[in-house]
Amino acid sequence: MKIIYHCYGGTHSSVTAAAAHLGMLPLHRAPSAGELLAIPYFDKRDNADHGVITLMGVDECGNEICFVGQRGASRMLENLVHGLARHFDIPSGEYKLVNVLNKVNTSMRIGGTMSRRFKWINAGRPLVAWGTVRAYDKIIKLVRLVRARECR
Repeated sequence: MKIIYHCYGGTHSSVTAAAAHLGMLPLHRAPSAGELLAIPYFDKRDNADHGVITLMGVDECGNEICFVGQRGASRMLENLVHGLARHFDIPSGEYKLVNVLNKVNTSMRIGGTMSRRFKWINAGRPLVAWGTVRAYDKIIKLVRLVRARECR
């Protein structure tokens, strides 16, 4: 199965969820900002990367764990993926979309905008990392739920 963590607005939370799902981040405590910044793709994607589904790795149950940011298209990705799956007769049991949007906080939004859109990386990256550490508990609850359902 493909599990795609996605978020309207940016990729920080979806990259974080995918990394936690794969064990790249701790599941029982919040990571440090340094641990977050060491994750592949964390605060490194450009606007051109929005809408690009990226494979982060394969979990211990054989699920392909992906992430995608979808700036400015809150439901478009879901509608597109479900529509293509129907068109190509891909059973809904072969993929799962996991929306991480409601785990994003203001610091993550502001820091991500500063870092990625305005290229103020020295100011934005620490703010998005700080916000992600603060939101981590919510992100992990979602990841645990997905892992419990999809890793049987």
